Amino acid sequence: MIAAQLQQHWPMPAAPRPIVIIGTGGIVKDAHLPAYRKAGFTVAGLFDRDRERAQALADEWRVPRVFASIEEAADQEAVFDIAAPPVAHADILRALPGGANVLLQKPMGLNLEQATRIRDAVHEGGLTAAVNFQLRYSAMMLGIADAIRQGRLGELVEIEVHINLVTPWHLFPHLKANPRVEIVSHSIHYLDTIRALAGDPTAALARSFSHPSSELTDTRTSIILDYDRPLRVTLSINHHHDFGRKFQDASFRVEGTEGAAMAKLGVLLDYPAGEPDELWLAPRGGPWEQVPLSGAWFPDAFIGPMANLQRFAGGEDDRLATHVDDAWRTMALVESCYRANRQAGTPVPAE
Repeated sequence: MIAAQLQQHWPMPAAPRPIVIIGTGGIVKDAHLPAYRKAGFTVAGLFDRDRERAQALADEWRVPRVFASIEEAADQEAVFDIAAPPVAHADILRALPGGANVLLQKPMGLNLEQATRIRDAVHEGGLTAAVNFQLRYSAMMLGIADAIRQGRLGELVEIEVHINLVTPWHLFPHLKANPRVEIVSHSIHYLDTIRALAGDPTAALARSFSHPSSELTDTRTSIILDYDRPLRVTLSINHHHDFGRKFQDASFRVEGTEGAAMAKLGVLLDYPAGEPDELWLAPRGGPWEQVPLSGAWFPDAFIGPMANLQRFAGGEDDRLATHVDDAWRTMALVESCYRANRQAGTPVPAE
């Protein structure tokens, strides 16, 4: 069975450390807490400036403590999971004790300048910090990465991300004020995963568009990434295909000279209820075989970044996959896309 031959989970730490979560928004309720409970991690306490919201979440998930201040939260012997808005990350990092182990919710700021400040705060504080780019830790993407390592796909020649569906942006009202939305809040997942699978591109071409039905600045994106080898990488992202389920799509295609992989990102279809994720593999000439998945992007993939951080802190992993230095490279790619978006294209001759 292919499934038995592909890695789908990040190994768990031998001696998990307690976790203090800073920030108690929807992502904590929908993904962090369910993932940590499933993994058997202990959540020692929560902190949020909205004490009532933090207490309600603590009561719901039986978290034993709600801290009264960031100083009280930072005084704990724990791994810190910062799930506050990215504009607050640098200040929170400076409140943590030197040498602390930290997981930062993505994105790493809203632009490269903010990402640099966050990276600097980590280095100045002597912290060990990773960013929660969890798609690369999902069962389907870990499976694709392992298939590539095993040589099943051969030399990579194609990566295509195709998103054509309806995203309920009303669930994210905080995005209305952001001058940047789609790439830094959504397509960043794909850009980070592409980097994990294929390395850093040499250049980016991009266009992002608004939509008449939306108050957000940009919700549709086209991206082409250049590599110094025969690898074509494209992303086509449309969050407004509101014409029924039939032609909606959320796929991540990876092809090589010897084989191909196709992943279905099920959670995006009818979000947040979603559909099951899928992973299919085929050698050259076929046939396609579906790989049974033992976990979903939401919430299971959120176990991986925390497991990697804890194993790295304990000396069990020699690499922190989404260390802030690596995450900064993902933010640099995001910034390149936005810069490309501002540049004029080649004019089409009128005659």
